[in-house]
Amino acid sequence: MKKVELQAQNHLEIDNIEGFFIRKVSKFGNGAKVDCPKEYLGRTVYLVII
Repeated sequence: MKKVELQAQNHLEIDNIEGFFIRKVSKFGNGAKVDCPKEYLGRTVYLVII
């Protein structure tokens, strides 16, 4: 898997979003998953739909 560098920020502004989800990163399940390095398993993430 290609290593993506994380850019740490404490403020983010996005215009014209359709919505967002707040979920925990998990290994398995029957829902759609987002590619994410395994070092973030168990962390809470925001998935923004634009």
